[in-house]
Amino acid sequence: MKNIFVLIGVIFFSMTSLSFAAEIEVKMLNKNEDGEKMVFEPSMIIANVGDTVTFLPTEKGHMAASIKGMIPEGVESFKGKTNKTISYEITAEGLYGVRCTPHYANGMVAIIVVGSNHDAEAFLSGKKFPRKLKCVLKRC
Repeated sequence: MKNIFVLIGVIFFSMTSLSFAAEIEVKMLNKNEDGEKMVFEPSMIIANVGDTVTFLPTEKGHMAASIKGMIPEGVESFKGKTNKTISYEITAEGLYGVRCTPHYANGMVAIIVVGSNHDAEAFLSGKKFPRKLKCVLKRC
């Protein structure tokens, strides 16, 4: 009987912890309302471990992928396909660089910020990136 109560408690805890995870949608746009071209909206995504970030190809020609060397250590990278929705579950705290590969040179980048313990300067140190990435990072 005691084991049944323990099992029920474990199942209840699992279900309630899953309900706290958020679904965050990010649009991939040719142009936003402010007139900025080739953007993720939002370009700075605030998330928690367990949240799922879904990148929506609102306009054709876009995709989302993690930037090599710009994700927390030990975290699996991701790469979507052009014109396809991709969802990515956040598994660790830190900063995640995201790009649209076809428009990376145009500065189509985003940052996923998970937790508050991060060093923006160290994140960018020694890496090549579009200037727009630094602008996005200054907001966090």
